[in-house]
Amino acid sequence: MKQSQKQTQGAYIPQELLEELRKVSNRLLIGIPKELDTEERRLALTPEAVGMIVECGHRVIVETNAGLGINYSDNHFAEAGAEIVSTPAEVYQADYILKMLPPLPCEVALMKPRSTLFSMIQFNLFDSDSYEGLMRKRINAFAYELMTDDSFRAPILNVISEIEGTSSVMIAAELLSNTKGGKGILLGGIPGVPPTEVVIIGAGNAGTVAARAALGLGATVKVFDDDINKLRMLQQVLGQKIFTSNFHPNVLRNAFTSADVVVGAMRYINSRRRYVIAEDLIRTMKRGALVIDLRVNQGGCFETTCCLSSSDPEVFEQFGILHYCKPNISNHVARTTSMAFSNIITPLITLLGDMGTIQTAIKADVCFRSGIYMYCGKPVNNYVSNHFNMLSNNLDIYLSAF
Repeated sequence: MKQSQKQTQGAYIPQELLEELRKVSNRLLIGIPKELDTEERRLALTPEAVGMIVECGHRVIVETNAGLGINYSDNHFAEAGAEIVSTPAEVYQADYILKMLPPLPCEVALMKPRSTLFSMIQFNLFDSDSYEGLMRKRINAFAYELMTDDSFRAPILNVISEIEGTSSVMIAAELLSNTKGGKGILLGGIPGVPPTEVVIIGAGNAGTVAARAALGLGATVKVFDDDINKLRMLQQVLGQKIFTSNFHPNVLRNAFTSADVVVGAMRYINSRRRYVIAEDLIRTMKRGALVIDLRVNQGGCFETTCCLSSSDPEVFEQFGILHYCKPNISNHVARTTSMAFSNIITPLITLLGDMGTIQTAIKADVCFRSGIYMYCGKPVNNYVSNHFNMLSNNLDIYLSAF
């Protein structure tokens, strides 16, 4: 009888009210800080994405001027429903922090214990003090680059690679011109003038997109990779036959000797092998040629660009070859990059709100499970913990304990 009365009472509650009650119970508090690195313009969420998240019943706190790098003012975020705050300390009191770059020690110090961080894990910018600080505060930390879907594809890493692949050809065209001190040649060519030669190391997403862009400008393109399946897929995607090869020493040397541009686009994240182009090959290139390394954040594709520190120049000349090693070149099109990020992150945030807790989200969704590298301050990803010379433990053990 009591159960019947309870059901009758619940039947009189409007569905709209039940929906609002559900939103309040799973309400997330999300903080978007302004990056301290002045070169970093990208943002994890655009105002349009913020509006969608707020509509789901969540709160979003944005540090003032955080969106100026993508030409969005505080008013744009405020109109979307975000709360604008003036200090980073206020943002870092949120339960969920959405950053682009890995946190600095001073940012970790501001974070609330047991909160959750989403960011990149660029090891050239991620130091041990920050990593240990996250451990002490028992932070849950996720890396965008590690997140994969049900088909083992990395959606965020792939979209960054596509943007950087296209950007690399744009940058090459500019640096080869007289205005930037280049040889004064047109990337591609015209009738009666031989086309420029572009060599691409890596047939992944970045390499494929770079090859398409270079071919579109009329350049001769050669692509090298250790995976024959990637080379086959590249030709299928491009819809035409282009020069492809494994890393045969003589073939590679001949390609470097005649190349005007070499683009390093190998993927090293969670990879068992690491191929690095030797300095001797760089020496064989024509004077005035250009090397663009898209993998500086992952340690570099070339011996001349490996292990560069933040104090090293990002553009330099060695052996008469111009090296372009700026990290995060998707900042050249920061607004497009931020929009692409938002398209992927927004559904994840709404899913997290539906799940209610990080623990539930990790158990239920492969994207969260693959992306986490620290759970309650405990290292749970070998790729990340090995970099900091620490042991990583089984995530399932901690999921049952915490």
